[in-house]
Amino acid sequence: MKDGDYLFKRILSGLLVSAMLTGSVVYLTGCSNSQNGSDDNTSTNTSTEYAHADKIDNGTILQCFSWDFNTIKESMADIAASGYTALQTSPINACLEGENGGMQLYGDGKWYYHYQPTDFKIGNYQLGTRDEFKAMCDEAEKYGIKVIVDVIANHTTPTTSAVSQDLIDAGGGSLDTLYHKNNAYDLNDFSNRLACTTYKMGGLPDINTERTSFQDYFIEYLNDCVACGADGFRYDTAKHIGLPDDPKEDDGFTNNFWQRVITEVNNADNLFIYGEVLQGNNERIADYIEAIGHTTASTYGSKIRGAITNNTLSKGTVSDYWLGDAPLNMVTWVESHDNYINDGNWYNMTKEQVILGWAVITARKDGTPLFFDRPYYSSVENEWGMNRIGTEGDDMYKDKSVKAVNFFRTAMIGEDENIVNPNSDSTAVMIERGTKGAWHIHFVVNEIGDTASIMQKAWKKGGIYAVEIRNEPKVYDEDFSKLAAYMTKDEHTKEIKKDGTPAKPRLKETSYNTSRNMPLKKPHVDKLVRWKNEVRPRKGYYIISIHEGINPVTGFKYRRYTMARFPEPKRKVQLKRRI
Repeated sequence: MKDGDYLFKRILSGLLVSAMLTGSVVYLTGCSNSQNGSDDNTSTNTSTEYAHADKIDNGTILQCFSWDFNTIKESMADIAASGYTALQTSPINACLEGENGGMQLYGDGKWYYHYQPTDFKIGNYQLGTRDEFKAMCDEAEKYGIKVIVDVIANHTTPTTSAVSQDLIDAGGGSLDTLYHKNNAYDLNDFSNRLACTTYKMGGLPDINTERTSFQDYFIEYLNDCVACGADGFRYDTAKHIGLPDDPKEDDGFTNNFWQRVITEVNNADNLFIYGEVLQGNNERIADYIEAIGHTTASTYGSKIRGAITNNTLSKGTVSDYWLGDAPLNMVTWVESHDNYINDGNWYNMTKEQVILGWAVITARKDGTPLFFDRPYYSSVENEWGMNRIGTEGDDMYKDKSVKAVNFFRTAMIGEDENIVNPNSDSTAVMIERGTKGAWHIHFVVNEIGDTASIMQKAWKKGGIYAVEIRNEPKVYDEDFSKLAAYMTKDEHTKEIKKDGTPAKPRLKETSYNTSRNMPLKKPHVDKLVRWKNEVRPRKGYYIISIHEGINPVTGFKYRRYTMARFPEPKRKVQLKRRI
């Protein structure tokens, strides 16, 4: 089977993604009833080469983990051609320069140093300058790709001597006023909301995000990102910044950080903003969704990883987002960079299994899937691969199956979903999207060399699902009668249900044509007054099937039979050995 790279409305689309190590199978089928794809909430940019959702909510996000700005810019064509609507950068703020500026992901340098801010200004030694960031955003705009910036407002680097004076001044003039009073305590009880939002977590000093002067300074940083071309933000450690009704220190400030950064940033109405809210221990995810707009769905990612690795893709596990009554405004993932690195998913899941999980979450109606691209040349034996900050990640982000499901998602925007385990088999899950009413085309062609591949490249109006007839029981039998019946069915055709009764016709309008370039002999007609009781095949042929009946129109008897040529016997070759 070959996967079509482009899936658009009006085309019945099919995709099969399989993981050989687990035996799990995901089937995706979709059929959109939109004839022009231009209704308000389902519009897509259907340029000659790319099709992206106009809104990030409806598309997919590529997490360019530790790629620098120039690398992302140079990879933009591949990102667009792979069907992503947006890309997400690593944090672009000034950061701790550890190991004398070493550029390994782990070793002589650390990937997480850009998660240790020293100031909130664009540019750092790991990813590039402000000018390079802006050039990257300009390139993204050419391809219709949105840019999401990973931002950190909750903490600074623990190396406080590296914190800039500008940031200290914005925090009240000293390190003591920049941080919460409770910063002296280490966070151990995540269920305690005061501790969760004011204590030091993992040794990272906790910024007093309620201080008005700090908020002003941080909003300036956000606005500079927007001015350069940013289309949204991901807030790291969002659940450690207080909600309006959370308990707080007695310092005269109020918990209004979220209200200000969501509403006062430039172009606020058009930005896609989500917060990292890891579930468990009184995380208040529904309230964070209301305050921010979107959050992560970490429990769902965990359930999907477990389902894939345990080969149990049950409908219940796949369908439940594990958000309770919260709105389904969430970013989903198979794995995040924290899962990959801190939870050991780099050796727990193969790349093929990750792609299988991606097919599940991306085919679904709700959520905005995020694809974490693993380090280049990494494997279950090698966590860091080439171990270099700045370079492009693994090619898995542009794998043909990833691309196909990305475009499938775009094509199915606004369509409902139906999740089933075929024949109650939990090792296979089928995600159906869409309704009846779409045009689709079937044709039979000889596979001579790369015929199917040529057609896929030439057909620009939709996806192509190719299958060898002999490997498809639905349409293959000895005399090709199944294939003929399938190709010629019309609006009157009634399929037989499992109980033996006829179903309602499924097609509204049909037509079919024979080949236009294959010369056919004019059929020879014999008029017989009577026929022999026994049908005798021609020499070298045998009878496959025979049917006799009475024509309901003419009232005359008729006989129909099919002959097939015996396979030619294999020639025996005698080998004479000369000594």
